[in-house]
Amino acid sequence: MPDSTRQAMQDAPLKVFITGASSGIGAALAAEYARQGAVLGLVARRGEALAGFRQSHPDHTISIYPADVRDADALAAAARDFIAQHGMPDVVIANAGVSRGVLTGEGDLATFRDVMDTNYFGMVATFEPFASAMAKAKRGTLVGIASVAGVRGLPGSGAYSASKAAALAYLEALRVEMRPFGVPVVTIAPGYIRTPMTAKNPYRMPFLMDADQFAAKAAQAIARGTAFAVFPWPMRVAATMLRALPRWVYDRVFEKAPRKPRTASH
Repeated sequence: MPDSTRQAMQDAPLKVFITGASSGIGAALAAEYARQGAVLGLVARRGEALAGFRQSHPDHTISIYPADVRDADALAAAARDFIAQHGMPDVVIANAGVSRGVLTGEGDLATFRDVMDTNYFGMVATFEPFASAMAKAKRGTLVGIASVAGVRGLPGSGAYSASKAAALAYLEALRVEMRPFGVPVVTIAPGYIRTPMTAKNPYRMPFLMDADQFAAKAAQAIARGTAFAVFPWPMRVAATMLRALPRWVYDRVFEKAPRKPRTASH
């Protein structure tokens, strides 16, 4: 466990700032940290869902921020407000993400940009208001929710795979950058997690894991300052094997793989 997290747990409730907290993995992480008694800052586009979560946890300290992670100014304002109210967070989790079926040549360029703006640039914008202060204080943990889908390019999900590959590379670079300051950067790469996002997938999802189980495992990895973690664990083996496949084998196997339905308009 990082010294900063251990000290925070001993002296005061953990302070956790989470984006994409209105549903799916983000809501499960919020519930897990609420169970631990943490002070929460929750960001999501659906303000009513955040308000409902706060109402369902009346004995907890929860600040909510209806905002889109594509809006860096709104994220910065949320960060300033959280720090003003509660102090520097111990854990910042960049979780907000979208997944859309897309095809090149079919007029989906705007959708490609939307996915990248949310999944990659939204992660950078989430960390931006906190990274320098954490480095100066030599405390805190930055956490990015990536995906095993970033290991290889999945046909029909080029936008999602590209955004998660970018997130994986960015988090690795950031981890090394923050290392001299004693600020762990944790990469969590989920496999298939039971959420409203995966409920739309019209194909079999091996090793499907419930969101609350994932959140508990992720919180443990974050507390340990684990550099890279995949849940459920069999997906780490699958991802390693997938990465090792020669291109010609991968191409033949995945050419006819089932794909997420195209959702160019939203």
